[in-house]
Parts: sequence; C-alpha cells; structure tokens
Amino acid sequence: MPLMGSLYVGSSGLQTSQNALNTTAHNLTNIETTGYVRQQVQQSTKSYMTLSIDVKSVNNKQTGLGVTYSRVKHIRDFFLDKAYRRESGRSMFYQVSSEVMEEVESQLGEMNGEAFQATLTDFWTAIQELAKDPASSVTQGLLVQRAAEFIQKAEAVYDGFCSYQNNLNAQVKDQVDKINSYGKQLTALNQAIRAIEAGGIESANDMRDARDQILDELSKMADIDFGEDMHGDVWVKLEGMDFVKGDSYYEIGLDVDDSTGFYTPFWFQNATYRTLPNGTREYIIEGAEVFNLNKEISSDLNTDIGGLKAILLARGDHRANYTDVADPEKYQKVSQSVLMNIQAEFDQLIHNVATKVNEILAGAAGVKTGYIEVTDANGNTSLKKVNYCLADSNGYMRKDDGSPIQMFGKVSSEGYEKVTLAGPIRDENGNPLLDGNGNQVVPGGTECWVYIEENSADPDADPLGLYTIKNLQVDAELMQKPSMLGFRLEDGSEDKATAEALKDAFLEESYSLNPNVKKKASFVDYYDDLVAQVANSGYAFRSIFVNQENTVESIYSAKEQVAGVSSDEELSNMIKFQNAYNASSRYINVVDQMLEHLLNTLGV
Repeated sequence: MPLMGSLYVGSSGLQTSQNALNTTAHNLTNIETTGYVRQQVQQSTKSYMTLSIDVKSVNNKQTGLGVTYSRVKHIRDFFLDKAYRRESGRSMFYQVSSEVMEEVESQLGEMNGEAFQATLTDFWTAIQELAKDPASSVTQGLLVQRAAEFIQKAEAVYDGFCSYQNNLNAQVKDQVDKINSYGKQLTALNQAIRAIEAGGIESANDMRDARDQILDELSKMADIDFGEDMHGDVWVKLEGMDFVKGDSYYEIGLDVDDSTGFYTPFWFQNATYRTLPNGTREYIIEGAEVFNLNKEISSDLNTDIGGLKAILLARGDHRANYTDVADPEKYQKVSQSVLMNIQAEFDQLIHNVATKVNEILAGAAGVKTGYIEVTDANGNTSLKKVNYCLADSNGYMRKDDGSPIQMFGKVSSEGYEKVTLAGPIRDENGNPLLDGNGNQVVPGGTECWVYIEENSADPDADPLGLYTIKNLQVDAELMQKPSMLGFRLEDGSEDKATAEALKDAFLEESYSLNPNVKKKASFVDYYDDLVAQVANSGYAFRSIFVNQENTVESIYSAKEQVAGVSSDEELSNMIKFQNAYNASSRYINVVDQMLEHLLNTLGV
C-alpha cells in the first residue's frame, strides 16, 4: 500500500471509533428513558482498491481502505414484543375488573363500618319486636322508622353504583381520546421515520423507540395487531379493524345515549349518518361498534384483552333493576357487566322486601284475587287477573280514603286505583263469584280499590310503575301517623297473625340471586349471598390479575435482557472503542512520522 494511502486506514479507524463512542454514550444517557432500546454498533470493511488483475491468480491484488461504521442496529425481538403487548392487554383487563369489584365492595360498605347489612338487620329486628307486641304504638313507630331507613340506605347504595357507572363512563371518553391521539402520533412518526430513512444511510432509531412505546401503551387499552410494511411504516389493527395505515389513521367516535349519557365507541368509517337541519351529523352506529361486548369472555378466545373493553363491560349500557335479573333472557345481557349485575340483584332484594311486606298488609286489608272481563280495541274480550278490595273507608288496615295501606309506595304513581266495576268479579273460568245463597259476591257497579300491577315483562312499560329502588318511598301518611297500622282486629284483639306473617316473610327461603343460581335464600341470607358473590368474584379477578402480572413481568424481563441497556456492558464497550480510537491515533502518528522522516531524508 502506498504510504499516503495508509492514512485512510487510520482516519477510518478514528471516525468509526468516535461514532461507536457516541452510540455508547447515547445508550448510557438513555438508560432510564422509558421505552428506549439499546443500539448496537456494527462495523464492516470499506471497499477495496484493486491494484492489478491477474486471471491466473486466485485473487486480484487489492489494498483495503480501512473500516466503516456500517449501521446502528436496533435491538428488538418481534416475538417478545408481540407476547408482551398481548399479555399486558390481558393484565390490564383483569386489573380494571379487579378495581371495579373493590369499588363495589366499598359501595356496599361491608369493609368500612357503613354496611347495608346493619340497616337490613335493624328492619328485621323491628319486625321481630312488632311480632312480640303488634298493637303497641312504639313497635309500630319503630317499624315505620326502620322501613324508611331501609329505603334511604338502599337508595344511597344504588346511587353509589350509578355514580361509579358515571365515573367509568368518563374514563371511556378519556381512553378513546387517548387512543385517537396515539393514532395521530403514529402517523406523524411514520412520516418522520420514512423521511429520515429514505436515503438508506441513517436509521431513526429514537423515533422507532417512541413509536414502539406508543404501541406498548395502546396494547393495554385494546386488542391490537401490528406490523411494519416495506416502507418502514407501522400498521395497526384495533379490535380487528384498521386503525393506522401509512400516513392515515381511522378515528374512533363516541355515540352518546340520550337517557343515560353513556358513551359507545364506534368507527366513523363503518357508520352511516344523516345530516340534521343544523348541519350536524347524526350517526347510526349499529354494526359499527368498536367492541363486541356480546362475546363470551375467555382467554382461549382472546376476548379478555384491553382495559377499555373491561371498563365498557363493567359499566354496562343502562341502569339495571330487578326486571333485568327476573327474566333469564334479559339476565344474559347484563350478567357480564359487574355493575349492572350487582344493581339488578340488589334492586331485586329491595323489590322483594317491599312487595312482600305490601302483600301481607294487603291481605290484612281484605285484598283478594279475582278476574274481570276486559275488552280490547278490536272488541275481543278476555279475563284479567286483579287484586281488589271493596271501597270501605272504615276497613281494617286502610287509609282514610279507604285504600289499603302500603308500607312501601311508589314515588311517581299510586299503588291502587279506585274503579267502578263494569261487571262482576269472576273466577279463573270466567264465572261470576257466588256466595252461599247464589248471589254475586262482587256484582258489577261496585266500587273497588284495584291494585295497579307492575308490567315488568314489557320492555316498553313505564319504569315509574315499578317498585324499584329509585321509585320507592315509605308512605308519607304512614310516616306521619304510624298508628294507622293498628294491628287490632274489629273485635279489639291484636292481629298477631299479620305480625307473624311479616316475621315469617323474612325467614322464608324463596329467593335466589339470579336465574343461574339454584340456591334459595331468605332476605337476610340473600344479602349475605350477594356480598359473598361480590367477594368471590373480586378474589377471582385479583387472582387472575396477580398471575397475569407475573406473566407480564417475566416477558418484560426477557425483553429487557435483549433490548435493555446494561451499564456494565456499555462501559466495557466504551473502554474497547476508546482503545480502538487510541490505536488508530497512534497508527496515524506512526505514518506521519514515517512520512516526515522520508521527506526530511530526501530533502537532504
């Protein structure tokens, strides 16, 4: 090699070692940076200079020009990234579910001394005291007071559930806004990375780290699939639909329910719309929802991935009540929602207590069951089952207007209506009820108080006609005058039978939490079962979350072994590259000294 040409070898060594030192310093500087992946220097030989070609020789005569800094390798493992993002999404799903169960436990108050159990027990104790001395104004007043506390506390618990639903609903909007912002950032990074790497010389590794960190965060919110195309652009599918593709991303919209204010994420590109007179668009989102919440939640099906999906499932799509748990078909739609499930089962307890107490008092007031003939709009007649009593203002267990006393009334509507019968009261076969003398027991034209039945099976029924927590109150007149109950029969004797019936109602094991539970329980045991169900579900979610967290940590550790920056390794690399730099420097000094010696010698 010519002596002057030897300088190329030394200068390439200096440049390459300097660049390698810069990369090592960059690794050490970002050792604590979230999402940073270590960069590894790769060196290769520069192109050779051919001095002569001899076809008879094995090789041509060539001389090298030194070393070059070929590229900075971005150390990542695609399979570990994919596994980490899948399992972290699953971990977040169960973390959210576990947190929701903890909040439900807190709302029930069983952990902080404000337990609903105490209110239910107080009401049960008041009934037991009443059974000992039914005619006492003290026990009657205590019963009414405990009933009012029972409804007040039940409404507070239910309002707590609704408030937490609203909290989760706000989180849905925050999460969707964050997902959309991530989509914008990914498309911007795609453009920037493509611009930097277009020449094929430089790698935008730091931008790639930022892009991968966004994918890590995005995977915690929803189930994603991802990859990189031939241009270096990352593409992302979210819940099976295109989300980021090249320079564009597909925005997620939020549909707002008019009655509840609940948000439903949907894809703008899959929804149809109509333009309103004011210029705004009204979207029809059926079939365009981002999340299919009707699928079974299963790890085998990968339907338990993403914190946003867990939030939507826990929140549900409406305020549930006892009608959702009474019908097996409706219950299947609410069973996967933690909050709707607990709302429905809790409301069922309050509904059963209220209607059972009212039913016993109605029996004491003389309310009976019969049938009346009704005619529909088409002129067809049919029998309608009714609970009725004669309009007797002096009757036992009646209010001043003669209507049967209801311990628990509806806030927005009456429990009984006064009607004049068009025809006689009939039996189930349609025959008029007759007394021993062959006379009609209740002939047409008689004034009666008729119980307004709940139409809970009709989805279009007015909810204000139901005995639900949000529509219950202790009768205002009874609150002012508890002695209206009397518990004294017409002969002046105490009505122990009715008091004992109230007591037996609390001990009767006739109620189950939901259609999937076969165990029958009393009112007190029902609530215990409800709390146990919440505790067991919470324990199951926490156990899965802990196991899933361990899985994520193990994958993250394996990922860090590949991509993480080791200070010891980088310091050793720094020493190695520094020594290489010094060696190149000395090489140049030697060549310089040789040149100087030759020039000086030739000059003499």
